[in-house]
Amino acid sequence: MEDFREYSSIEIIQLLGKRFKEYRLRLSLTQKEVSERSGVSILTVNKFENGTIGKMSFATFISLLKAIGYINDLENVLPELPESPYLYSGAKKVQRIKHKRK
Repeated sequence: MEDFREYSSIEIIQLLGKRFKEYRLRLSLTQKEVSERSGVSILTVNKFENGTIGKMSFATFISLLKAIGYINDLENVLPELPESPYLYSGAKKVQRIKHKRK
């Protein structure tokens, strides 16, 4: 498993682009097919896969995941947490964290 803590955001996007290309190829999809399925331009798909996109919106990434059928794997990124008794103050659930000023 890759440790992403040492990478910049751009480097992580580049790594994900390379992985995305492997997934696309294993599914026997062309960049054009992914573009049509996702609503993302072929140029964007190409730049993402080749690591030259620089920055990319999360919405674009989600569209690409949908196009290759891996959208449900987002659950692994931030899985839903069980209720925590520490987030309750009396009968109310804590909505934000406040720190006392020094």
